[in-house]
Amino acid sequence: MDVKLRLDGMKSNFEQMGSLDNRSANEFENESIFTLEEESRKEGPALEHENRSISEGSSSHGYKNLRNGVYKSIKTVVLSSKLNLLMPFGPLAIMVHKMTGHQGWVFFLSLLGITPLAERLGYATEQLACYTGATVGGLLNATFGNATELIISIYALKRGLLRVVQLSLLGSILSNMLLVLGCAFFCGGLVIRNEEQQFDKASAVVNSGLLLMAVMGLLFPAVLHYTHTELHFGKSELALSRFSSCIMLVAYAAYLVFQLKGQQKTYLPITEEENQATDAVDHDNKSDEEPEISKWESIIWLSIMTAWISILSEYLVDAIQGASVAWNIPISFISVILLPIVGNAAEHASAIMFAMKDKLDLSVGVAIGSSTQISMFGIPFCVVIGWIMGRTMDLNFQLFETATLFITVIVVAFFLQEGTSNYFKGLMLILCYLIVAASFFVHEDPSPEDDKKLRT
Repeated sequence: MDVKLRLDGMKSNFEQMGSLDNRSANEFENESIFTLEEESRKEGPALEHENRSISEGSSSHGYKNLRNGVYKSIKTVVLSSKLNLLMPFGPLAIMVHKMTGHQGWVFFLSLLGITPLAERLGYATEQLACYTGATVGGLLNATFGNATELIISIYALKRGLLRVVQLSLLGSILSNMLLVLGCAFFCGGLVIRNEEQQFDKASAVVNSGLLLMAVMGLLFPAVLHYTHTELHFGKSELALSRFSSCIMLVAYAAYLVFQLKGQQKTYLPITEEENQATDAVDHDNKSDEEPEISKWESIIWLSIMTAWISILSEYLVDAIQGASVAWNIPISFISVILLPIVGNAAEHASAIMFAMKDKLDLSVGVAIGSSTQISMFGIPFCVVIGWIMGRTMDLNFQLFETATLFITVIVVAFFLQEGTSNYFKGLMLILCYLIVAASFFVHEDPSPEDDKKLRT
């Protein structure tokens, strides 16, 4: 009996101890949960503050990267060329126009202000060409290289200055074929004296053929005009010019298709060794021509430069006649020589740079390709735009100008037929351009009244 009571007592003690252990365990668990909740409550604001600081830091870091990227882009495009020292002359020309109205100074300052813009336009085009490939890049170089001339021509069309349009486009063709190509041959020959530089003769022949077709389009309206053989007096010449312009635009579109699709198959190397050599050269060219700005930066800079050139071109065109009177210089000389030298600044820089790097195919493509684009696209495009505006823009560039273009195309085609170049050929082309410039300096463009007298 006593033993049983002892056993019951011990059992009750054990049960009490077990209940105490369970209670202490529950209390410990509750305390640990409470402490974790307290710690989380204490650490919550700290974590939120830390996350907020990280997000603010990332946003400020992103803003700093954007600011640095913009500064780097401006430094690369605007501050990297010494020619950009002429950029302030653009706003100065606008100020002179507003304050004094002296047309001679407005023209001169606008000319200086457009020069670095045209060169930077070519630079942005070259950067964009790094992302598009060689064929598309060459077309972009020719297109945006001629943007200055086309913008000036459109403003002159709006002002009714049809002869300025004709002469400036003609001067652009002459400048590219003689001065730009001549400087490229001359500088490339001086840098590489031991051997003659070579370029793709087949592509040069195609461009020469297109230039001769452009001469044909300009020659027949002039012959029709000076032989007095129009079927409908005063109408046949204009109708022929518009029809020929449409045909020339179709021919240039076919040329673009040929360049983008057909040329790669036509001039593809045959043997495996030639393929390997071509791949090695392409790899070296890619390593040498790493873009300095991104694709979107190139597009943005192209838009900015084009807009600024458009603004200055308006002041430039308005001041041409006043500058001719103030300086006693013929309008033909201003339009054929001075305007194209400024507009072809991009072609000058690109062609000379490529020739000095022994990449004469690119130099010929820029110079001759630009002339082809002006003759087969720029001139017919202005005729069609004048047709839309109600302007009597035609392809009759007068007898003196048409003869000059014809002789120039023949001379350049003769220099390109061998597919080689040296500094002597370049010097000959430059001297030919000096003869052309002197001819237009002493040439007086006939007025419409004098033209009517000649016709009667």
